Amino acid sequence: MKKAGILNRHLAGALAELGHGDRVLVCDVGMPIPRGPRVVDLAFRAGVPSFTEVLDGLLDELVVGGATAAKEVRDANPEVSALLDTRFPDLELVSHERLKELTADARLVVRTGEARPYANVLLRCGVFF
Repeated sequence: MKKAGILNRHLAGALAELGHGDRVLVCDVGMPIPRGPRVVDLAFRAGVPSFTEVLDGLLDELVVGGATAAKEVRDANPEVSALLDTRFPDLELVSHERLKELTADARLVVRTGEARPYANVLLRCGVFF
């Protein structure tokens, strides 16, 4: 049994299968999830677990080479916008519609319980060497 890190067996297993260049969508409860990517749904109740908790847990375990979010986050959710800026200095911003298109190629979707708008980010896996 693991004693640290991500304890959810479905999420830990999905993370172990990721490779360089794979995309991972971390999303709120309202984000449409396309058919295709593996989905690990962590949502329990509105706000639980939060986008921040899940994102930070993932960042502790993944090498991230880039991140993309919806530009609408800037006006609609300043708190998440600021969080993304601190985690990803080179954050790419696209329209929400474009972000939804990009998620079709994601390898993994991690759905949080976040109930604030535009709390979504598409991560591109990097390599540790």
